[in-house]
Parts: sequence; C-alpha cells; structure tokens
Amino acid sequence: MLSPKLTLRNYNDQVSEALANMKVMNKVIRLGMPVRQ
Repeated sequence: MLSPKLTLRNYNDQVSEALANMKVMNKVIRLGMPVRQ
C-alpha cells in the first residue's frame, strides 16, 4: 500500500511525506478496530 522508502529528495518534504504516511496508516488501523458499545 505505502512504500517504506521516501521518494522526495528535500528533507522537509521527506518529513511531510513520513507524517502523511503515518496519518494514513493510523486511519487504516482505526478502521480495522472493532467498535465497542
């Protein structure tokens, strides 16, 4: 789904790319969690 390697060359862009990947992964993990009621 997401590549483990960073594709951008600029350091600040790499940081943004890593944060965006973490945000997406957290959202996917949250969708897979069961909802307790």
